[in-house]
Amino acid sequence: MAKEKITLIGAGLAGPLMATYLAKRDFTVDIFERHPDMRKVSQSAGRSINLALSVRGIHALKEVGLYEKIAPMTIPMKGRRIHDLNGGTHLQPYGQKKEEVIYSVSRAQLNMDLMSLAEETGNVRIHFNHKLITANLDGNELKFQHKADKLKSYYFTRVVGCDGSSSVLREAIVYKTGAKYEKKPLGHGYKELVIPPSKTGQFLLDSKALHIWPRGQYMLIALPNMDKSFTCTLFFPLRGKTSFETVKSDNEIMDLFNNQFPDVIELIPSLINDFQKNTMGNLASVYCDPWHFADKAALLGDAAHAVVPFFGQGMNASFQDCSVLNTLIEKHKGDWESIFKAYSFTQIPNGHAIADMAIENYYEMRDHVNDPEFIKRRKLELELEKLFPDQFIPRYSMVSFHQFPYAEVYKKGEKQFKIIEEVLKVDPSGETIDKSLVSQLMAE
Repeated sequence: MAKEKITLIGAGLAGPLMATYLAKRDFTVDIFERHPDMRKVSQSAGRSINLALSVRGIHALKEVGLYEKIAPMTIPMKGRRIHDLNGGTHLQPYGQKKEEVIYSVSRAQLNMDLMSLAEETGNVRIHFNHKLITANLDGNELKFQHKADKLKSYYFTRVVGCDGSSSVLREAIVYKTGAKYEKKPLGHGYKELVIPPSKTGQFLLDSKALHIWPRGQYMLIALPNMDKSFTCTLFFPLRGKTSFETVKSDNEIMDLFNNQFPDVIELIPSLINDFQKNTMGNLASVYCDPWHFADKAALLGDAAHAVVPFFGQGMNASFQDCSVLNTLIEKHKGDWESIFKAYSFTQIPNGHAIADMAIENYYEMRDHVNDPEFIKRRKLELELEKLFPDQFIPRYSMVSFHQFPYAEVYKKGEKQFKIIEEVLKVDPSGETIDKSLVSQLMAE
């Protein structure tokens, strides 16, 4: 019997990972990717260079057998190093156990390794330079623009959209199902800059931390790279008095950095050139329900639930989608309507929850990390975890170091915030904790 064929749209991170899961189940897979093969064509400047890998993503990479290869190319980050306006810094650990770290990883290297892994199965073929233009879900027809050629048709049995936040397949599913769909712009964009290695080839900043320069309505962050450089990202309003709309000239760029990030200027020799030339990216969250149509089509990753990058969970959530869908394929064995229906039912609440938490974490990172009240609450949160290790796990830890469903994390986090409020009512300093009160509140 011929192997069943599955079609995937997009060879970014989620596409080849899902293809590998499918190939290991003896499906044949065609992936259509709009861009050229990044293993042969250099990546354009300004695109996200590195990402934060945590337990959900690691779990999926282990399932397909890639983690051992990737692990040596990751850099552990144990916390946020906060940079004050006066040049002072302090570290805020992500957790309180040695293993509670997140990892900086090269997006390009991970993507290339995932594509190669998929192809090595012998069941996956990637068609580059194929841009999906339309998807006819009734006629099972996809139309692609291939380079300068006319549109060409491709017929599918089942198709999975891994084609990002502007997914064409999602448009078709929304049109066909009347799905609830909303794309919420954040009103902020980003530009990437680079802190190169020192003249002796060393890191110029602490390499074991994610660096943050929080400045209220905006912030700069930096993640370490294997070549001893740092990728910096300026998250900045699109419009307003201080925004990408108003900071354009060389003088305006220098004024911004002299006033807000003075300790960074000497670290980025190509600051003005990079700021002027690198692409500005937009930020938005995608909410969609359902993520599938009948037994024919489904959405994965950003196509289903694009999130802003402030919890480091975009890639990790996408990889978890692949793992969950793979589990459901095993459970429902050939009943694709049940597979896709269960996938939507399971993952939609989680996609919405991590989208909300990512936005909330943006406000925390840019507005609150230096606030004494926030620091007090964070300290109390960690103390509660020590006293009640099996019952009270801080929200950040639940997201990054555990695999609780995101929707469950959100609910538990809301309850924990209320517990902290009650503890502070008894002692506003947060120094003493009424254990019996906390036990009672957690039992409610």
